[in-house]
Amino acid sequence: MSTRPAFQIGSTRVPPGSQRTVELPVSMFSDHTPVTMSVHVVHGRSPGPTMFVSAAIHGDEIIGVEIARRLLRSPQLDRIAGTLMVVPIVNTFGFLNHSRYLPDRRDLNRCFPGSETGSLAGRLAHIFMTEIVARADLGIDLHSAAIHRENMPQIRVSPGKPGTMVHADAFGAPVVIRSKLRDGSLRKEAQRHGVDILLYEAGEGLRFDEQSARVGVAGILRVMHSLGMIPQDGVPLAEAVPVKASVTAWERSPAGGLLRAFKATGEMVEQGELLAMISDPFGEVEEEVRAEESGLIIGRTNLPLVNEGDALFHIAQISAEEESRIESLTNQLDGASMFDEDEII
Repeated sequence: MSTRPAFQIGSTRVPPGSQRTVELPVSMFSDHTPVTMSVHVVHGRSPGPTMFVSAAIHGDEIIGVEIARRLLRSPQLDRIAGTLMVVPIVNTFGFLNHSRYLPDRRDLNRCFPGSETGSLAGRLAHIFMTEIVARADLGIDLHSAAIHRENMPQIRVSPGKPGTMVHADAFGAPVVIRSKLRDGSLRKEAQRHGVDILLYEAGEGLRFDEQSARVGVAGILRVMHSLGMIPQDGVPLAEAVPVKASVTAWERSPAGGLLRAFKATGEMVEQGELLAMISDPFGEVEEEVRAEESGLIIGRTNLPLVNEGDALFHIAQISAEEESRIESLTNQLDGASMFDEDEII
């Protein structure tokens, strides 16, 4: 029998060698229906790190919910050392309303660390910080592009925390973006408390896609293995070192109209290369969209109706050495193992 102490979260104690779903009280809907934050805790018999995986901080970013579901069905968790906390839906309000935001129109990922007596967003952020982040050594926060946009699977890390890059490499996503921390974000507040966060971006709002789910689950398992939390058995090996980038930019629409895109996420483009055409409904006036810089398309719009100034293609500038690895990364994505059943506006 394990002598490891039980894991305390809220008013619940999870014994070693067991799993339990804990309901953390958050608020109530207007009809007085209670709202809770559901946390599934897997508490190993052996000591080890404590890690959390969270999804749907933005309620319409649902690919992370599917990744969390698949993760919790992974047989590797039966032999876990340490503790895993999985929060499939942080923003229940937005999730139920298919909305990025909370009912008070606040973006939860701009409200950390929150306040116990503040707004609804502030209270939810405070609960997440005190009950989840404060108990963890590392977190993986799952996101997608906004609605009508898609992101190539990628990890975003803080440029000021080199140690986090070790975890990013272990995750094995095709691309790692060094992106600055934003005020009020989970990443910034967690780092202030000494907790590293990997932010996984993949797919489109309100949509599932198989590639994003596979890469996400495989990446989390790789990180857990690198931390000594699970054995190697059944953990997919990363076939290539991720491409690194620290400079990204959006190509924006020069005019309003109908968009015909010629490039997809994951494609390399050269400076001046034609990315898309925009025309009026009669086809009498057409505008070209060309790449201002060479790079890798890591995100793009999926909506063919655009206004002048809309973000169309998100391009990461990468070195020639990094570019040579793009083909191997594409092969890695195509061959990712099957698991059972910030977004920039």
